[in-house]
This record gives sequence, C-alpha cells and structure tokens, in this order.
Amino acid sequence: MRLKELSVELRERIVSRHRSGKGYQNIPAALKVPKNTVGSIILKLKKFGTTKTLPRAGRPAKLSNRGRRALVREVTKNPMVTLTELQSSSVEMRELSRRTTISAARHQIGPLL
Repeated sequence: MRLKELSVELRERIVSRHRSGKGYQNIPAALKVPKNTVGSIILKLKKFGTTKTLPRAGRPAKLSNRGRRALVREVTKNPMVTLTELQSSSVEMRELSRRTTISAARHQIGPLL
C-alpha cells in the first residue's frame, strides 16, 4: 500500500542536496526520509527530468479502499451473501456501487475461505 506523496518542497530539497554532491547516505539522514524514497526521487528526476507527480495509467477505481475492506468483512462474515445484499450494504455506507462493480471487486479479492 502506498502512503501519501511527498511535498513538492521536500522533493526540491532532496534534488538540491543531490545536485550539490551529497550522497545517498547523507540525504536521508538529514531530511529524515527513507533511503529508498530518496533513490526513487533521484531516479525519477534522471528518467523524466522532473519530480512532479505524473499522470497514472488506467481509470481510477470506483470502489475505495475503505469500501473494499467493508466488502471483504461482509463476505467473510457470510460467504453466501448475494450481490444485491452487498449493494444495499454499500448504499448504507454511502459507497454507491453497481452490482457489476461489486462482482468485479469480489473476483479481484479472490477466494476468502
């Protein structure tokens, strides 16, 4: 699971320290950022010429992570629950989803029991 993205200011500080000749060992210690994060930011700079967040491929998911976890809980409690019942429970949680969306998410989750 990915965490929140770094601020633009922090990325710029990492890049400026890298350009001034600081090593991969010194930058994480000074800025309290993991070494892998520093490495990925510098690699992104070298590869794309920028550290900005680039557009991602694919359509954003309709079902949020919270809704997906709720779906897993419901199916774990009652494996024989129908798609219509799951849809009505998603409406109660204000996660409006179609039956096809719930079915696809359930297939992605895989067999739970």
